[in-house]
Amino acid sequence: EDEQIVAEIMGRRFFPEVIAYRTWEGFHFAGHEIRITEATDCYGAVVWPSALILCYFLETNSKQCNLVDKNVIEIGAGTGLVSIVASLLGAFVTATDLPELLGNLQHNVLQNTKQKCKHQPCVKELSWGIDLEKNFPRSSCHFDYIMAADVVYHHPFLDELLLTFDHLCKNDTVILWAMKFRLENENRFVDRFQTLFDLEMISNFPSLSIALYKAMRKGRMKA
Repeated sequence: EDEQIVAEIMGRRFFPEVIAYRTWEGFHFAGHEIRITEATDCYGAVVWPSALILCYFLETNSKQCNLVDKNVIEIGAGTGLVSIVASLLGAFVTATDLPELLGNLQHNVLQNTKQKCKHQPCVKELSWGIDLEKNFPRSSCHFDYIMAADVVYHHPFLDELLLTFDHLCKNDTVILWAMKFRLENENRFVDRFQTLFDLEMISNFPSLSIALYKAMRKGRMKA
């Protein structure tokens, strides 16, 4: 069953018939053809399988996870695929990443959402753990969902990542987090994450070593 679903998810990807001067990949989600421009020289500008897993979940669980008019932030948005799909599903989305990735992220978001979405998404810089209160004040920023795909991989700033989750997450915020397990770092981060948040695995894809989690602040999951 795992491999059958994985095959369906990976089947959402398509490639240009003619080689263009800009490298791009195409994806079919939320009833749209999405074209993502990539850069192969950095981790943040490539579409990883975890993003496809999260997009597939958002599309196929739109009743249980209704994003219409919801306030969503994606951390480590990279190429923007998850943010684009959430926008096409009706959410008001803030796509965030490091400053050097914002140009490509903005390009992808605009190209795939302009005049297609109920709410035009915005792109914003977010360096984990830095100026959080200044750029995302707790008093005025309320997110219904925080989304993250493959944010732990090969990253030296895991303390800052946890701090960022903690800052952005209100008591009723739902975190949807897809993660590929590669190194011991990932396991240690999950243990630390669970000191602050209740974590529930909602999908597991052993053939890809990817799990999809739902998380809320401690004590809020059952409520």
